[in-house]
Amino acid sequence: MAIRVFLEDILKQRGMTSKELCGLIGITEANLSILRSGKARGVRFSTINKICYYLDCDVGDILKFDGNLEDDDNE
Repeated sequence: MAIRVFLEDILKQRGMTSKELCGLIGITEANLSILRSGKARGVRFSTINKICYYLDCDVGDILKFDGNLEDDDNE
C-alpha cells in the first residue's frame, strides 16, 4: 500500500495500549487493529483528529506516503 501506518510505533512511544486509545476515541478494537495493520481502505478525518489529539502527534507521524502510486485496479 502506498500509505504506511505507523500508529503502533506512536502508541509504544506514548506508553499507551490500543485498548486505551479505543476507549478515548470511541472506536472498536477490531477497527483500530485494521487501521494499525495498514489494511484499512479509508479512515474518517474525525478519527484521525482524535488519534492525533490523544497521542499528541501530527498526521504525518502516523501516516506516511511511500512514494509509490497504488493502482486500485491491481489490488
